[in-house]
Amino acid sequence: MSSTVVAPRARKSFSRLKHVLDLPNLIDIQKSSFGWFLKEGLRETIDDISPIEDYTSTLAVEFGEYEFGEPQFSIQECREKDLTYQAPLSMTVRFVNKDTGEIREQRVFMGDFPMMTEHGTFIINGTERVIVTQLVRSPGAYLMEPKDATKQVFTANLMPSRGSWLELEIDKKGIVYARIDRKRKLPVTTLLRALAREEVSDGLALDSNDDLLQLFDNSPFIQATLDKDTTTREEEAVVEVFKKQRPGEPPTLDNSRNLIRALFFDPKRYDLTKVGRYKLNQRLGVDVPNDTRTLTTTDIVALVRKLVDLPLKLGVDLESKDFAADAIMLNRDPIRGELDEYEHFGNRRLRTTGELIQEAFRVGLYRMERVVRERMTTEDVDTITPQTIINIRPVVAALKEFFGSSQLSQFMDQTNSLAGLTHRRRLSALGAGGLTRERAPIEVRDVHPTHYGRMCPIETPEGPNIGLIGSLASMATVSEFGFIQTPYRVVKGGKVSDEIIYLDAAEEAQYTIAQASEPVDPKSGKLLNDIVLCRSSLGEAVTAAPKDVEFMDVAPAQIVSVATALIPFLEHNDANRALMGANMQRQ
Repeated sequence: MSSTVVAPRARKSFSRLKHVLDLPNLIDIQKSSFGWFLKEGLRETIDDISPIEDYTSTLAVEFGEYEFGEPQFSIQECREKDLTYQAPLSMTVRFVNKDTGEIREQRVFMGDFPMMTEHGTFIINGTERVIVTQLVRSPGAYLMEPKDATKQVFTANLMPSRGSWLELEIDKKGIVYARIDRKRKLPVTTLLRALAREEVSDGLALDSNDDLLQLFDNSPFIQATLDKDTTTREEEAVVEVFKKQRPGEPPTLDNSRNLIRALFFDPKRYDLTKVGRYKLNQRLGVDVPNDTRTLTTTDIVALVRKLVDLPLKLGVDLESKDFAADAIMLNRDPIRGELDEYEHFGNRRLRTTGELIQEAFRVGLYRMERVVRERMTTEDVDTITPQTIINIRPVVAALKEFFGSSQLSQFMDQTNSLAGLTHRRRLSALGAGGLTRERAPIEVRDVHPTHYGRMCPIETPEGPNIGLIGSLASMATVSEFGFIQTPYRVVKGGKVSDEIIYLDAAEEAQYTIAQASEPVDPKSGKLLNDIVLCRSSLGEAVTAAPKDVEFMDVAPAQIVSVATALIPFLEHNDANRALMGANMQRQ
């Protein structure tokens, strides 16, 4: 019997555009993030608490190398027997007695750690779960329009990832106030004067009124603030800050100085993270080293300077009795690029799986640190070993709590394969450290021009979660700082090259970008039209000559998510119906 060999069928493409870039690995957002956590994130968190010293600093516990063993059960066994797919974590721990110089080293079991399957999911108690990526506001500095424009002219915020918020405002009388952690406000010159001591002042002269005026180029707003300020020396200013922050406690000079240090300059309590430092340097134009993760006086001075310059750029009448009323009436064009919006994707970043697990692990380690410190104090020094002093229960409990009951750890949607894929690419603004449904303003839910190529403008739930839960665009990737990047083809002198570059929303702002469907000569790569329709920095459609175009979209589908891209003739549909269609494919 003769067998006929059938040639493999050639795939026919009916698309009009040349294929430039393949789709990336669609679950890489999960896998690469967890990979980062195992390699770097875990080490970072351990280094945060190591070494743990007792109250007298004579005894210390140091954490060395760590490694994961092999999981005890396979993924299949875990599914069948309702177990968690996890690997044992062990660590080298040293107990050091500084008085005698004695060191006792042991390998300590630190609990079982849930591991990710190659599909980007976790098996917890036999069920498949997904850690949803969280969309949060990036730490950094923000200059904003005020909430109540009749009382304030402009406001500024300094937001860390962990620690005290600093809020500044110019009120209608032109006085600049500072507020720490939403407590009572005080003149900003009082706060600056409180930072005049050498160890925190960064070499800036902040003590006298003349110093402060000179620092801000004799700004009329700083002059108005000094007139309101009752302090004249650093000692008075520090105590004044203490009184506002801790009313009712006796303000001594030492207490007050310690409080200032603890609020902004103590790495254990204040952390900008590397993202926050990057954003701060970029926004304020300061040049502080990237490994400085606390605030510096230079940052605060730069922010105040930016804030007091805004009304001057706007053209406010300096003789005015009510600056707020004056500012409302003026055209905003002169300061259009100067103000920030929270909804801009340059100011929102992703906390991916690895980062969320790292945060849960950090909480567990801090609880364990407290236990270890107490045991070092109470137990007999001669009998202590790392094994007896370390209690892993808080760490195990913190991880269990995160995987079992966090709002972002969800039972995987397995209705069909698209449902599972979409679930792993979901972005949520809800969860710990994010927004709540009730408090989320309309602006956050709305589509923003910077969503283009980053988050799908179509796929989102209908109902109370609309706009708070979205889906990563089909070609998007995540940068090292957690900002969403989208690919573009480089255009030079009106010629489109095959070079591809990834840009985040802040980097993209200064460029002129053509759409993917713009006609291109297939041989030379030249843009064929004399006038090219492009996007400008504000997301507006503008026209440009081919020589002025700098980038071009990679594909029309890069704007939308995987599910939305499956809708045929998407552009002929009403957006509301496309939203329903994208969601119904998962049922």
